[in-house]
Amino acid sequence: MNPYIDTLQPYPFELLKTLHSGINPPSNLSPISLSIGEPRHRPPAFIVEALKQELSGLNTYPTVIGSWELRSAAARQLERRYGISEGRISADNMVLPVTGTREALYSFAHAMFDTNATHKNLVLMPNPGYQIYEGAALLSGAQPYRLDTWQRTGFKPNFKEVPPTIWDRCQILYLCSPGNPTGAVHTLDELKSVIELAHRHNFIIAADECYADIYQNEALPPAGCLAAAESLGLSRFDRVVVFHSLSKRSSVPGLRSGIVAGDPALLTKYRLYRTYHGCAMPTYVQAASRLAWEDTAHVLENRARYQAKFATVLPLLAPYLEIASPDAGFYLWPMVEGDDTLFARSLYEQQNVVVLPGSFMARTGPNGNPGQGRIRISLVAEHEECLIATQRIVNFIKDNYHV
Repeated sequence: MNPYIDTLQPYPFELLKTLHSGINPPSNLSPISLSIGEPRHRPPAFIVEALKQELSGLNTYPTVIGSWELRSAAARQLERRYGISEGRISADNMVLPVTGTREALYSFAHAMFDTNATHKNLVLMPNPGYQIYEGAALLSGAQPYRLDTWQRTGFKPNFKEVPPTIWDRCQILYLCSPGNPTGAVHTLDELKSVIELAHRHNFIIAADECYADIYQNEALPPAGCLAAAESLGLSRFDRVVVFHSLSKRSSVPGLRSGIVAGDPALLTKYRLYRTYHGCAMPTYVQAASRLAWEDTAHVLENRARYQAKFATVLPLLAPYLEIASPDAGFYLWPMVEGDDTLFARSLYEQQNVVVLPGSFMARTGPNGNPGQGRIRISLVAEHEECLIATQRIVNFIKDNYHV
């Protein structure tokens, strides 16, 4: 058995099940889950129709590299979205389809991490953050090095505080912008600085940009790592790989469709790895995904729905929680009074609303647990259900805390 299996910690939602164990929430209140980042908007009709029309492909094995049409559609969309020079992202060797970015973020470390480089044994990642980064590092034989994100740092890792000796030992940096759970966004200059660090200290950037198309200000879309690399003159995006998903962008988490793009030298090796990994995207998913990457109207509509929910929910919660509107993503990351696990358990027990304790998403280090005393609220449900849940949270706070 892989000896690193025992280094894995329980997944946050397993901890949540344990936290809720033995509770019988009020049966007269409908259950509302705001814990999982699972978009529940109705999928675009054209994507559903494309899946139906392409089911004839069930009698053929898909290829790992996927169709050129899909890769080209994704490449052109990334160029339009980030202002990258037209044709800069080659569909031939700079894009790979993946069966959801969770799978890719996990497997990428296995393909890239050099276990023989014992002097370079670290994988850096934000804390709190997506637990897949940690699992990928541990099961690759790497040592996770967590970059705490606090309110004082703008809920982003402060790369300037990382000692050069740590960068020297880094093989892979997982970067998440917009951030999960904080919604914080790295500026273009910050991304350029970290790419320069990657070249100075010889490590790879795995940039998780899955929330890049959900943001609050239409005039300020989040910057991206490929655009930052191009602005540095890195026309082949050396040392940079980005991960994008249709789950959030198009509200189709069940489609399990994403793409990885960037440095062709890295993607050539990753493609070889994936021929053994056995997770090629089905042809009918490829066909629907191509249409999704080509269309932007449904993305604008999807983003507007999230913006409307934030506009409704934030004014209701602000008098009762220390809370701010995130730059991007669909999470709220408020402070709560006292123990975040007690808050989440009691909210479920009294109001049948599920949120995720912030401490479940972070690890405790020398400076404490950056998620302690916070909760993650996922505004993924439809507008009316989010409003009902918000009203219940307000009632819960009024009933249990001095406000």
